Amino acid sequence: MKFRAKIVDAACLNHFTRVSCMVAKLARACTLRIRPHKLNFILPDTAAGGGVSMWCELPQENNEIYVELTTENLSRALRTAQNARALKVKLTNRHFPCLTVSIELVSVSSSSRMVTHDIPIKVIPRKLWKNLQEPTVPDCDVSIYLPVLKTMKSVVEKMKNISNHLIIEANLNGDLNLKIESELVCVTTHFKDLGNPPSASEGVSQDRSPAEMAEVHVDIRKFLQFLAGQQVNPTKGVCNVVSHKMVHFDLLHEDVSLQYFIPALS
Repeated sequence: MKFRAKIVDAACLNHFTRVSCMVAKLARACTLRIRPHKLNFILPDTAAGGGVSMWCELPQENNEIYVELTTENLSRALRTAQNARALKVKLTNRHFPCLTVSIELVSVSSSSRMVTHDIPIKVIPRKLWKNLQEPTVPDCDVSIYLPVLKTMKSVVEKMKNISNHLIIEANLNGDLNLKIESELVCVTTHFKDLGNPPSASEGVSQDRSPAEMAEVHVDIRKFLQFLAGQQVNPTKGVCNVVSHKMVHFDLLHEDVSLQYFIPALS
């Protein structure tokens, strides 16, 4: 299957670059799914092994294909795309399958030059596509809007020096707590009046008090990796807590959607 895409809008080009850098911070390798109307970066569900899963979606227009690549290779190639005139991505075969990124740069004299990067990929056979579908989000106990991610990152960076475990608590009154506990100290950061999505109470037991906290214990390093990987400030961020099982983050920035799942510690 042939694939070719060209980005000429500077804002779109920079947006694609930032998203690629974000994904590189979240995962060492991932699957790139190319469809007629959408482009997905996928980190398959490895919750059984204590890992995280990710689903990042951007709109686009081309054929469908799945390829696996090293995210840092793509991020490194796109670093040269700053202030580029255009960027072209296509599948090629340079003695091995490649995702070829061609970047048109403008020189001081206004003439253009092309910089090309060949990124090794592995084409994923169709029989394995069923393992790379958008993850199913389980019914959550509490859904709550997120505070500013940079603020959360600053808090969690300090907490990780005390504990490897983080307790995330949330309720239907718009309260979110980040807590660490050790033999010597207990530290809690409170976020108030964050608000809950309109659908937050749907499917919630009528016996559940709005003040009752749903909690999940996670690896603090995995949570910090998620926060540190954000290259864009989302216009909307939601945290869905499935008590004692997992936490699901859903971030939306313009036309980019990112879903990130962190399993609970056993």
